[in-house]
Amino acid sequence: MTHPTHPAAALEPIETASRDELQALQLERMKWSLRHAYDNVPHYRRTFDAAGVHPDDLKSLADLAKFPFSTKNDLRDNYPFGLFAVPREQVVRVHASSGTTGKPTVVGYTARDIDTWANVTARSIRAAGGRPGDTLHNAFGYGLFTGGLGIHYGAERLGCMVVPMSGGQTEKQVQLIRDFEPKIILVTPSYMLNLIDEMVRQGMDPAESSLKIGIFGAEPWTQALREEVETRAGIDALDIYGLSEVMGPGVACECVETKDGPVIWEDHFY
Repeated sequence: MTHPTHPAAALEPIETASRDELQALQLERMKWSLRHAYDNVPHYRRTFDAAGVHPDDLKSLADLAKFPFSTKNDLRDNYPFGLFAVPREQVVRVHASSGTTGKPTVVGYTARDIDTWANVTARSIRAAGGRPGDTLHNAFGYGLFTGGLGIHYGAERLGCMVVPMSGGQTEKQVQLIRDFEPKIILVTPSYMLNLIDEMVRQGMDPAESSLKIGIFGAEPWTQALREEVETRAGIDALDIYGLSEVMGPGVACECVETKDGPVIWEDHFY
């Protein structure tokens, strides 16, 4: 059952803003971000000074090209908390990469960051066809990985009932899909194939399950894989994008009406 009058079901005004309105907001927020980084993070003050740029040099969005990129090595060289731009007592959560190719990259979140993250992830789930009142099976991993918690808070913000399954336990996953009848599943696309195979093994027809929407991310996938999942499971398969260095899932997501590539939430990401 969905609730179209729920506040989260409606588009936010910025989602239908003109390009001029959006770019004005981007410039305002970019100026603030550059100044905040320069004033509060010694690394950024050094790199800006070395590049001969100052936050006041940002007069237009095109001026952003004058500023240096942040790299994976910057995150590793400042491990663990050297890039935090607020006092540690204002950081309410950290996430980190696995560190398989070097030191983990650590990202800190303030309460306001978590609130923004929930909002953009809620938008993403809504764009993919989710609505308040839907049951959502979250099979992204919980923990230092951003996927599980990022989706969890966004789904709750939208007004969904979340099944916080996390990864693994394939037989249990299928049991809960059968028993709880979720409309939406979030998981890696390759693991979705495992779940489909397990449904068949348990005597289920995947296309007859309650699932209608699959939102997939955390790894590359192809149009051929989308078609296979949609055919075998009878669902709409959508792509969600994010990266732990810039919040996590919810940076961009496909719209169920078009399925022609993720839409970036440009009021927060440029």
